[in-house]
Amino acid sequence: MAGIYLHIPFCKQACHYCDFHFSTSMGLKEQVLQAMHQELALQQQYLSGEVINTIYFGGGTPSILSVAELNGLLEAIYAKHTVNSNAEITLEANPDDLTLEKLQALRQTRINRLSIGVQSFHDPHLQLMNRPHTATEAAACIGMAQELGFDNISLDLIYGIPAEDPALWEQDLAKAFALNVQHLSCYALTIEPNTVFGSRVRKGKFSPADEERVAHQFELLMTQAADHGFLHYEISNFCQPGFESKHNSSYWKQVPYLGIGPSAHSFNGVSRQFNIAHNPKYVQALEAGQLPCTVEELSVEDRVNEYVMTTLRTSWGCDTAFIRQKWGIDLVALHAVYLQKIAAQGLLRQEGDVLLLTEAGKLLADEIALDLFLLEEEA
Repeated sequence: MAGIYLHIPFCKQACHYCDFHFSTSMGLKEQVLQAMHQELALQQQYLSGEVINTIYFGGGTPSILSVAELNGLLEAIYAKHTVNSNAEITLEANPDDLTLEKLQALRQTRINRLSIGVQSFHDPHLQLMNRPHTATEAAACIGMAQELGFDNISLDLIYGIPAEDPALWEQDLAKAFALNVQHLSCYALTIEPNTVFGSRVRKGKFSPADEERVAHQFELLMTQAADHGFLHYEISNFCQPGFESKHNSSYWKQVPYLGIGPSAHSFNGVSRQFNIAHNPKYVQALEAGQLPCTVEELSVEDRVNEYVMTTLRTSWGCDTAFIRQKWGIDLVALHAVYLQKIAAQGLLRQEGDVLLLTEAGKLLADEIALDLFLLEEEA
């Protein structure tokens, strides 16, 4: 099985925390979409004929496209690939785009999963982040989607937003759980250099929340999710049983995928491709029949380290037997002393050949993964 990701590089306005590739100018929209169709044609053999199990519209703001434009891309995929009849097809969407009319039209498409960028149910926080919707709009669009029969809905929420009232995050979670959605993706606010927040921090006009408060909010998230019957299946992702994101889980399981659009990445098991993050140059390349990507061949070290980084963040953990069988590397032997140390600290446990982070360990997931990375001489 494989996946296809489509990056729609357009937004109504720039969120103050976002450093993904996007443009607020829609001038090149038609040309970019035509180029994406051309890229789909040129990349038809990239996945070696594997059945497509997931399709994901990301961005940017994919819901900014018309239903006809979304359908056009889907039809192109179905014409060029064998797609699983039960494929998970996700649309990332902003609440302000999900009007009743838009939702009714989307219900007539193959899209069967919505990932809605709520971020907060507190209007001052939405204004701080320059989100284009209100808390009322967010709740309303979720209710309409449910009434129309969408039964696989994910919400994005952001914690670690500077606030005088520490109860606001708890209120956001209570609202999200009350809406009875199937999935939550929750991310700590990260200050990226090339964003409005990054600029404000440099000028002393914005101060991130302190690390202790952010850690407390993550702990509250884990507790509340468990209390509501949600599985914590990846550091930032929680779901009702059976509603894991198949597409994102494929990334963490090293399943091949094809990325289409400016800035999209692709992975075929042995190499990665990175499309240019520049709309005009992306269009120019494809109009000339050229793929606008850079290819990176992955070493054994790269592939093992990626496997460690992604799987250690998940509920199924890092399978060291798989690493031994596939790459001939004994990760446990290489890091025996370190593994014993963090196990004694209550950060990790080992079940057979599988390494699993504890709740305390999840607070340090990236740091622990880096400590387990292979050096070149070890690979």
